[in-house]
Amino acid sequence: MSKKDLSQDQRNQLAKLAGLPDSEINTSDIPEVPAENWIHARRGHLYRPLKQPVTIRLDADVLSWFKEHVGGGGYQTEINRVLRHHVIEQEKRRT
Repeated sequence: MSKKDLSQDQRNQLAKLAGLPDSEINTSDIPEVPAENWIHARRGHLYRPLKQPVTIRLDADVLSWFKEHVGGGGYQTEINRVLRHHVIEQEKRRT
């Protein structure tokens, strides 16, 4: 369904709901998910960002550390994870 399929009244209702703060939204019919349900959650199973091959020059000791501390040869994935974490933290500081 697209916005074009909605009547003006339905669009007004959606706009009103969107303007409500979370604390005023009644979610009593939607139970909270227990924290233990998220123990084995993995983002990678559904989210696949576009990868771009690059050539990057890293300090030998840094590369060595990643290769030694990440099992199964996934050191590039771990470097990407660390860089992504850094980017997210930097973006949080900007806002």
